[in-house]
Amino acid sequence: MSTLTVRKIDVDLSQGFGRHWNGGDAYRTQLFNALSMSFPRGEQLFIDAVRDVPQACLTDPVLRAEVRDFIGQEATHRHLHTQYNKGLEQHGLPYTREEKLKKRLARVDKLGVLDRLAITCALEHYTAVLADGVLRRPDWLDGAEPHMKTLWYWHAVEETEHKGVAFDAYVAAGGGYWRRVAWYLHASMVFAYDSFMQTMHNLRNDGQLFRLRTWGSAVNTWFGRSGLAWHLAKPVLAYLSPRFHPWRHDNRKLIEDWLQDNSASWRPVRAKSA
Repeated sequence: MSTLTVRKIDVDLSQGFGRHWNGGDAYRTQLFNALSMSFPRGEQLFIDAVRDVPQACLTDPVLRAEVRDFIGQEATHRHLHTQYNKGLEQHGLPYTREEKLKKRLARVDKLGVLDRLAITCALEHYTAVLADGVLRRPDWLDGAEPHMKTLWYWHAVEETEHKGVAFDAYVAAGGGYWRRVAWYLHASMVFAYDSFMQTMHNLRNDGQLFRLRTWGSAVNTWFGRSGLAWHLAKPVLAYLSPRFHPWRHDNRKLIEDWLQDNSASWRPVRAKSA
């Protein structure tokens, strides 16, 4: 029995959203926008990587079912964030890192399945850590437009829910510690650089790059009481441990609470299945 559920979320992005949808805060908005811009191609990488694991390696029927539902969840994320990113283009916010990302992914596509899984594990760790922050720290989305808040919370719930699947598939396929850590260090630098550069491009195109209030928000977003820097530090280092597993940090309660409190916002497309 899979522990995952593929869901349809009650969010209509055709209605559009405000230029500073995240509480009127330009920096927080453009940081989240930068992350969304990278998601469709990144999620396709994750889908392809787990799909290419030889079935002979997936001897555990639960893991085999979770790989299938992982693909279903990521495909839904890819679809919604593609719509989201089209809305950003209407705000004059193009994804300026896309061509570089396409070239990078073309090189990744030529790697073996274990290397692509290791990259997936690395990036899934970052999405899981950020998802934990979204669910745990309400001020990250304080004052956000309701449908955008729902979108990000739903995505965070599912990223948390399936955070161990790619890792378990990697181990089942014979992946080891040093390959995992080497790709993690590389992916960490690339992810941080791309996210920073796209956020800067967004702020420039938004006319907010050189405003004092923007950089006050940036300092608070990263180093305030609920800052990203403090939230990221421990789990970023935890991945380097030979004993690391995503579920050593058990935050299932965050998933359960949001799904229960927002039951009217989603419905299962395919329920948990064998």
